[in-house]
Amino acid sequence: MKRLIALSLLALAACKEDVAEIPTPIDMTDEALGYYCQMYVAEHAGPKAQIFLKGRAAPLWFSQVSDARAYVLDPAREADITAIYVSDLGAAESWAIMGEGNWIAADDAVFLIEGSQMGGMGTPEALPYSSAEAANASGYGGRIMNWQEIPEIYVRPEMTAMSAMDHGEHN
Repeated sequence: MKRLIALSLLALAACKEDVAEIPTPIDMTDEALGYYCQMYVAEHAGPKAQIFLKGRAAPLWFSQVSDARAYVLDPAREADITAIYVSDLGAAESWAIMGEGNWIAADDAVFLIEGSQMGGMGTPEALPYSSAEAANASGYGGRIMNWQEIPEIYVRPEMTAMSAMDHGEHN
């Protein structure tokens, strides 16, 4: 019985350590550089993302949410992901002004894809909202889905096309 209690306490301690390791979002500053473009994230309109990697205190910044999803799907990424945060468009002042501390966990957001609004880099974007009601009220149209449902072909069309060519699916 003592052994069972000791194992239970160890398991509980491990769970608490995992919870404690989840970083909180960081307010975006003018110095935040986009991971892919190496341009200042704040200079681009539209929603942003930040991804925390295991063993790193500072997040990777993304000028578009779609870029962050592409990073997650990239098998060559640097390390395990500990947290992903995206701008909440429903709480933003405007498309141009997302707000420095306007972050929600990507897994808690809903996303509009294939709508009328392009991203800050002029490419298709996954528009994040804290609720389906806010997404529907946006007027951008498109399909609503969760973070895990955003298809690779939407955020990495060139990689999906290359994969099809590698498998003999030529047009």
